Amino acid sequence: MPIVVEHLSHIYSPGTPFAVEALKDVSFTLTDGEFLGIIGHTGSGKSTLAQYLNGLTLPQHGTVTVDGTVLNEAHDRKSIRTKVGMVFQYPEYQLFEETVEKDICFGPKNMGLSEEEQKQRAANALALMGLSMDEIGQQSPFALSGGQRRRVAIAGILAMEPSYLVLDEPTAGLDPAAKATMLSIIRKLHKENGITVVMISHNMEDMALLADRILVMDRGILAMAGTPEEVFCHEAELKAMGLDVPISYRLISMLKKRGIHAAYKREHNDLAASIAQAVKEGNRHDG
Repeated sequence: MPIVVEHLSHIYSPGTPFAVEALKDVSFTLTDGEFLGIIGHTGSGKSTLAQYLNGLTLPQHGTVTVDGTVLNEAHDRKSIRTKVGMVFQYPEYQLFEETVEKDICFGPKNMGLSEEEQKQRAANALALMGLSMDEIGQQSPFALSGGQRRRVAIAGILAMEPSYLVLDEPTAGLDPAAKATMLSIIRKLHKENGITVVMISHNMEDMALLADRILVMDRGILAMAGTPEEVFCHEAELKAMGLDVPISYRLISMLKKRGIHAAYKREHNDLAASIAQAVKEGNRHDG
């Protein structure tokens, strides 16, 4: 069953001179197995929207439904938050236990699972993040590198075995190597482990590579929605919103203007390979 958002609106500090309408009549459906990207300029409402998807914030106006459950004061918050895992920016700041294993076990422990099952889930979740419980389980999480700490923090969410994973800027602040590792893991979680993913990002290249569909937020309004190809062809409109178009799409647009009818191939995660393949196919098409 999907997550359905209908006519969602949100006002910060309502009834005061500081009132800000952060979301304005937003509606969309997240389907099972989808990788949904959310983009928008700072202050566009992306993070506010994400906080509604697991009941962290309850609707002032409109509805959010998760697997048939309407999120309101009466819903089982613990059940929804184990079903929809929320990963905030810099989740490593929320690490607190004395060992990696204990930190990852925190969620399963609160679910009432046995100690054996807690540890099994923790080990499985850490393995999904490309780390080994045997190697780092008894270390302090604060002794790890920044990229490892972030992966441990996400493992703590995965240990609750959510069906949906909401990621708010998961690569923010990471060095290029750690970022590449994180994106590879996220793609694997989606493709191989069947987790439905919602990812907020300012990086258009990442969205072009990973997302099945993209929502474009602009000053609280859902301004655009579609596949990466459908969204990124609107270069002028996106620039007016303070957004850019991925280099890959800009280059292919330039090729098309020169008579080479090329298409971006997302399976090529190297830009040069993508463009070379596109030119090759475009030339073959022109025959």
